[in-house]
Amino acid sequence: MVGGGYIGLELGSVYSALGTEVTVVEMLPQILTGVDRDLVRPLKKRLDELFAGIYTNTKVTESKVRKNGVHVTLEGAGAGDARKLYELVLVAAGRKPNTSGLGLENTKIELNEDGFVKVDPQRRTSDPNIYAIGDVAGQPMLAHKASHEGRVAVDAIGGAKTVFEPRAIPAVVFTDPEVAWTGLTETEAKQQRIDVTVSRFPWAASGRAQTLGGADGMTKLIVSKEDERVLGVGICGPGAGELIAEGTLAIEMDAVAEDLALTIHAHPTLSETVMEAAEGFYGAATHYFRKSRNR
Repeated sequence: MVGGGYIGLELGSVYSALGTEVTVVEMLPQILTGVDRDLVRPLKKRLDELFAGIYTNTKVTESKVRKNGVHVTLEGAGAGDARKLYELVLVAAGRKPNTSGLGLENTKIELNEDGFVKVDPQRRTSDPNIYAIGDVAGQPMLAHKASHEGRVAVDAIGGAKTVFEPRAIPAVVFTDPEVAWTGLTETEAKQQRIDVTVSRFPWAASGRAQTLGGADGMTKLIVSKEDERVLGVGICGPGAGELIAEGTLAIEMDAVAEDLALTIHAHPTLSETVMEAAEGFYGAATHYFRKSRNR
């Protein structure tokens, strides 16, 4: 059994590939909470085939290690009230800051209400001689975000004019298929009441995706209705973690959907799904017709 976190799903896929029966228990309504449902759907379909069960809206109320394994009590809509026996339990229920034992009390460093170290745009802490980067400096807790912060901090220490202000930070779940997103999600747009158009390109219309067994995949753009700026990109399918870089660059460069649509992409490739999602915004995708609602 594994928890419902990103790492849990990634390791769960590995265990399944090794022939180990895996059950996922998620307290929230869906796996990969925070990721748009349509991006999760192809992954959920794949995991349903691999895993013994995926229980959402379900809690682990008790677990006891005994000679014959781990006895776990589940409670919720997914599994009902059940007691199950597992060989191994992996808990992947998130992370929290751990700054104890670092001697911060001997410095001027301050923590925010969530326990992260407070930093300014140059990653300087409340103690002017100490900089902080990575997980200790707050969300998102991603290695590539930490690397970029490190560069900003080093430049600042060297006297350069620099600031940490990314428009988008990509996130990737290395499952099979991969799920990646950057910038604003469709869910966030609804929550923030931002007027957007969502343009999807199904990979069933991509010859390259067909050859890779990724026909269930999808590329989607979140585009501002006001000025056609690309606000977010989401991808599910083989190589999504590589493809998301173009979406991040588009957001950083303040590109409009037409910039992506008019950029020539190699054919047949998965990267052209980004172009075709942008073309679809105007109702002009080469391999997939959908009437434009924008022009």
